[in-house]
Parts: sequence; structure tokens; C-alpha cells
Amino acid sequence: MSFAALDRMLTRMVSHGRLTIVDTTGKEHNYGAAGAEPAARVRIVDPAFPRKVLLKPNLAVGEAYMNGGVILEEGSLRELLDILLMSRERVYSPTLTTQALGWLKRIYRTKDVINRIGKAERNVQHHYDIGNALYRLFLDSDMQYSCGYWKDGVGTLEEAQLEKKKLIARKLLLKPGMTVLDIGSGWGGMALHLAREHGVKVTGVTLSHEQYETSVQRAKDEGLEGQVTFKLLDYRLETGVYDRIVSVGMFEHVGAPQFGEYFDHVMRLMKDDGVALIHTIGKNSGPAPIGPWVRKYIFPGAYVPALSELAPVFEKRRLWMTDLEIWRIHYAKTLAAWYDRFQAHRAEIAEMFDERFCRMWEFYLIVCEAGFRFQNMCNFQIQLTKKLDVVPLTRDYMYAEPPATLAKKRAPSRRPRAIAAE
Repeated sequence: MSFAALDRMLTRMVSHGRLTIVDTTGKEHNYGAAGAEPAARVRIVDPAFPRKVLLKPNLAVGEAYMNGGVILEEGSLRELLDILLMSRERVYSPTLTTQALGWLKRIYRTKDVINRIGKAERNVQHHYDIGNALYRLFLDSDMQYSCGYWKDGVGTLEEAQLEKKKLIARKLLLKPGMTVLDIGSGWGGMALHLAREHGVKVTGVTLSHEQYETSVQRAKDEGLEGQVTFKLLDYRLETGVYDRIVSVGMFEHVGAPQFGEYFDHVMRLMKDDGVALIHTIGKNSGPAPIGPWVRKYIFPGAYVPALSELAPVFEKRRLWMTDLEIWRIHYAKTLAAWYDRFQAHRAEIAEMFDERFCRMWEFYLIVCEAGFRFQNMCNFQIQLTKKLDVVPLTRDYMYAEPPATLAKKRAPSRRPRAIAAE
């Protein structure tokens, strides 16, 4: 397929910024208004790229950048994706897009995201068991791999992640001695924070071997092994019953066909007067699969829910959605901070893996940031109970520090240790 078809598409599409394409013959093609910002210049190296991008644009652009099929000569990757994502709606008919997304949703929900026990573990290991050393280079010192909370006055990634943990603790209405289940406990930061700061007993479950081993060691290092227990276990196999359930950044890996199953287990694992706090990426639009490039290379089996998919699940189980908070832009800021730290350590990461891996992760971090900054991505924090009178009638408690935390400010307490690099 010649470049002509791609040229026609870009001529119709680029309505934001300025894009220059250099084809394989060396000829320049300019799109958008002269002098417009942002601006980017891309050289095509792979002769098959025009055909690939016309057939599968959401997959081909990422693959070409990752594999060297295109070279970004001017501008940043962030600017290039800004141009493409802000312009792309002009290419598609809304009616055809809606129909296509409906068809994709039906196929995707019933095939690629059926995350049975075993398959779910393999999906998690694909992303999380590639070496803690990588994550230590770009995450905060507590290794929180989810959206930070950028309240007024917060200026650093560490501060944003701490504020996220503190807000979640307040929404859980913790009291000393309570039992808490952390579904998808990551590297243990949330569980350790809740135990250390609020005197609760926490059980964390994860499917990542490396996260599990790190979490166990962290609990020992802080002297909290009697108060925090980590398990290498699918949450569906957990048998305890808890006062509180927290799940941060895990629900995206459940898959739409398992939404009902997930909340059946939340109900089973939570006491009748319990509170659950589910923190997940969400869509401020109708149901649709995540981008094919992210699904193929970064998060196999992942699915980001729309609120319209969750509400019927709660209604059927008579769960009270006692609070819903929608975070906008917070994850864009978090991803931008991760990207900056990734770039600061890029040479080390290339040595750990290779150049292709670096380009793949650059594209992942930037395309996700763009999704939260320019498109329909957000975060949901959903508070759930079985009874209507378990939590206070107003939200004041979410924004005032509880007495236990204030008491800790008056007396010295043991602080968490930053995770040392390997």
C-alpha cells in the first residue's frame, strides 16, 4: 500500500498542532497549521508502516515506535501523542465508531479477559515479575504503583502517594485491632502503612512472586511481621472474614466477565458491618476494551470499567455504594512523574533490558498519561458496605486527620524504611 492513503488520512485528521512525516523516499509531508504547537517530526523507516497504521492504527503506532519502524526526529513523544490523540476524532464517524466499539466489547469481554485462576497469575507475572530493580528506579520510595493524590500543596511523587494512603485510611474508618484484607497488595506499602499508622492487622494477597517476597521482607525489617501477613494467593482462595477490605490498582486486572465474581468474594470476605474501598482506573464513557497495544505488550487480560458496568453489579448484590469519588488528572500527573524518573535512569534500564524495552515503556507511560490528560480516563474510589448505616452521613471524616494519627504526631514513631536498590 502506497503512502498516498496515509497522506489522505493525516490530511483529514491532523487538526491540532503540526506534524511532519518524512517517508521512505526522503520526501517531507506536513499536516496541520504552519507554526502550530505542539509540533513533531517523524521519519518512516519501515516501508510497511503506512499499511499497518491504516489497518490497525491503535496497535501499529506503538509497535513502530517500539521496534524502530519510525524515528522521532523532532519534538517529544508526549507532543507526538498529543497531536495524534487530540486530532484522531476527525477520522472516524461517531456512528461507525460506536458500532465498532460495541462489537469489540462483545468479543473482548467473552474471550481475552476471562481471567480464571492460573491465567490471572500468568497475566500478573508478565508485568510485575520482571525485576524489582526496574520499579525501584521510577516509583516512589514506598513503591506505590498506582495513582497518587495531588491535593493542593503536594509537589512530589512521595507526597502524592502518602496523601493517597492517608485518604484511603480515612475512608476505611479504621480502629485499632481491626482486621483488613488488602486485595492486590503490591510491594506491601499500603498494608504496612495501615498497620503502622492505625494499629490494624492486615492480610495482603498478591499473585506476583517478586512483590510477595519484597513485602514479607519489608514487614520483617519494620518489625511488623506479627501484625501484617502477606500471601502469594488468588483473592478468590482467601478464606478469612475481615472488618475492612481495600483494593488499590488491582480491579483493572479482574476482567469484565469476572466483575460479579469479584464482588461476590468481596461480600463473602467482609463482615456484615464492614467497609470496602475499591480504587480503580475507570472510564468516563461507555464500556470498551483497553487499547490493543497496551493489552498486548503491557497488561494482558486487563479491562478498565465504566461506571455503567459497575452500578448494576452493586445493585444486584444490594451493596451500598456509600461514596464515589472521581479523580481527574491525578493519574496524568503521576504518570508524568514516573516518566521523568524513568528517563533519569534510562541508561541503567537499557543496560538491564535493551533499547526496545525502553522505547516500549516510554510509549506505555506517555500513552497512558495522554489517556488521562486528554481522553476519557479517570480513577474511581468506591466505598461499599452491606448496610446503609455503617459509615457517617456526611463526608467530613474523609478530610480530617483521625485522632490516632494526631497522637502519632505528638509522640515519635518508627518510620518506614525506603526500599534499598538491589
